[in-house]
Parts: sequence; C-alpha cells; structure tokens
Amino acid sequence: MAKVGKRMRAAREAFAGKENVTVEEAVQLIKENANAKFDETLEIAMNLGVDPRHADQMVRGVVGLPNGTGKEVRVAVFARGPKADEAKEAGADIVGAEDLMEQIQQGKIDFDRCIATPDMMPIVGRLGKILGPRNLMPNPKVGTVTMDVADAVRKAKAGEVQFKVEKAGVVHAGIGKVSFDAEKLAENVRAFVDAVAKAKPAGAKGTYLKKISLSSTMGPGVSVDVADATGE
Repeated sequence: MAKVGKRMRAAREAFAGKENVTVEEAVQLIKENANAKFDETLEIAMNLGVDPRHADQMVRGVVGLPNGTGKEVRVAVFARGPKADEAKEAGADIVGAEDLMEQIQQGKIDFDRCIATPDMMPIVGRLGKILGPRNLMPNPKVGTVTMDVADAVRKAKAGEVQFKVEKAGVVHAGIGKVSFDAEKLAENVRAFVDAVAKAKPAGAKGTYLKKISLSSTMGPGVSVDVADATGE
C-alpha cells in the first residue's frame, strides 16, 4: 500500500466529515489545505448519468471561464495564407499546414489547443489517431474548426476550457489556480457546472448531474452539493 505523506494525511483529516458542501465551502477548504511547493490547480470532476458509448449520450462542449484558468495555453493552428497571418497576429504559438502535420506525426506536440480552418481538415483528419486520444482534434462543435481563427486563438488564450465526457461518464477539467481569490474560483466552478448542465444530451435518462467533486492537484477531493452548484 502506498505511504500517505504528512500533507495528504493532514488534508484528509481536515476534509473528514465534509461532504456535499457548498461551492464556497469546498473552495475555502481546498485553499486552506493546498500546501504543495507550486501553485496547484483547482480541479473539478463531474459524474454524469450518461453512457458515452451511445452517440446520443455524448457530452462535449466549451466554456469561457469568467476568471480564466491561470495557465498559459499554447495554441497550434492549421491554416494557409491570410488566415495563417491572422492566427499569428492573434497570438498563435505554432501555425502551419503540411509542415505542422509532419511535426505532429513525428511526435512533436508542443501545444494545448489545436485550431483549423475548414479547408485544412483533409490534412488534420490524417492525425485523428494522434490528436483524438489527447482531446486535441479540432471540432466545429467546440469552435476549433472555424474561419475566424483569430477569435478562436484569443478565446483559447483567455482561458476557454473544452470538456468531453470519458468512458466512465466523468467530465473533468482544471478551472483555475488555488492562488486565485476564493470568490473568483467559485465563479469559475459555477460557470463550468452551468456549461456541462446545458450540454445535457437528448439521450440522457434519469439523473444527469450525479456528483460533483473539487480538489487541488495534490490534495484529496471534496464533494459539492449539486443543487448549490447549479443554483437550483
């Protein structure tokens, strides 16, 4: 059995008996017990009543967090000509076409978000097996296949977060740094939960939002009252 460190043990003791608390209580508890030597990320995990193996129960989307994520996002853009220039001017870190495809095929994936103009999709489509598992494949449903590459780049840089349900029916994401003000973190939590709630698929049956948990990168999780998080 893995040995539990002093910091984790102390955090678990502080979290003991704290279940289904308000968003604000959860954020405060996590902030008070995040003792790593780096600025930890506030992470959210949402258990959904869906089976993503069925197409009509897939949950995916994008949300612009009101206070950003605190993380520097590197953006790659597949574009040519004037659109490539627009992407560079908007702050894209990597811009290319066949040359960018070759870099990715060689395993050079030095970016967190991938955007493409529609005409680039025949090239990008060849990278599905590489980008897909990393949740980096451009998709029109989340605004990463678009002619307005400049706007997409700016939104990505400003802290826009993509989400996609995993096989077990869980959505998770990093939604801010623990060093943020508690109020700003709570705003980010509620914005993320609202976006996932609005992304409820037509095929979802029964309870959709089953459980919401918050944690810091190195800390234990605490469950949040679903009704409080959704404002119901």
